[in-house]
Amino acid sequence: MIEIQGDILEGGGQIIRTSISLAALAGEHIHITKIRHKRPNPGLQPQHVTAAKAIATLCDAQTEGLTQGSTELVFKPNGHKSGKFKFDVGTAGSIPLVLQALMPCIAFAPDHLELEITGGTDVKWSPPIDYIRLITLPTLHLMGYELNLTVNRRGHYPKGGGNVTVSTTPPKRLRNITLTKRNQLTSIQGISHCVKLPSHVAQRQADAAKQSLTKAGYNEFRVDVESYTNDHDPHTSPGSGITLVATHANTSIIGADGLGERGKPAEQVGEEAARRLIEELNSQASLDRHMGDMIIPYMAVADGHSEISVSQITMHALTNIHIAEKILKVKFQINGNVGQAGRISVDGLNLNI
Repeated sequence: MIEIQGDILEGGGQIIRTSISLAALAGEHIHITKIRHKRPNPGLQPQHVTAAKAIATLCDAQTEGLTQGSTELVFKPNGHKSGKFKFDVGTAGSIPLVLQALMPCIAFAPDHLELEITGGTDVKWSPPIDYIRLITLPTLHLMGYELNLTVNRRGHYPKGGGNVTVSTTPPKRLRNITLTKRNQLTSIQGISHCVKLPSHVAQRQADAAKQSLTKAGYNEFRVDVESYTNDHDPHTSPGSGITLVATHANTSIIGADGLGERGKPAEQVGEEAARRLIEELNSQASLDRHMGDMIIPYMAVADGHSEISVSQITMHALTNIHIAEKILKVKFQINGNVGQAGRISVDGLNLNI
């Protein structure tokens, strides 16, 4: 059994998500201790429990300690399943973070698989669902991973209630990827949304983002506006957000986002998203810092040598690398320092379950 300390490096939920995901893929038994030991509320939280239960279902795993607040978890996978499944995170627990854990496993399921997940789609300390849809999935498409994601209902803090459906016929083998140089910028697009708020909130977010992009010298862009304000709207909690994506010819997809909060002007939300996108673009890296984190598990199991340039090497990336090396016995090369732009490469396992 592989022993994993839950308080190393990033020291939070990333260790749990990546560990159980890669353990399921490799068929390795793991024991995680000191889960979120340094956090104000240590132990497993609802989204961690849901992610682990979902993966346990898909790989017929035995578990110990899989309850909210637990600081230890034993996870023993035993095979892979396909079919249709439903999972509920509860309240506004992050659906995108649950998907982060599930998606590497889904790629190696034995047959077609469909999941319906309920929880929060746009919440703090998590990528919004539009980031997964507009940046993560198109990037993984370059590796041969096709996954369909439909947002049936958005969910914001505190009630959540968001609902998404994902489906795929698994590739069972991922192509290696080389993203070290950008081609020409072909488009900047985005989605600004609001739920149970006046429709002008989403429009003001979009307008503020456009103004910031124009000042930075970007003149070709489109930001669509979505508002859900009618009396019969099924959403449970008010909220808003904006996700921006810059696409480069046949290569990089760079993303950034902003999330609305009570008392936070819509203009500030839009400006923050634009500022983050401009910062990512100025780095000249092929992937933004968040996609640089997320792609690590896929690189580890892909067919052959993969290499990426990232706008910032983060603790989340180092955490994913550490877990991948420990469970899969691969060896990553890191060129750069934490908090700075750099390159990451690995010779993948060419996993073919």
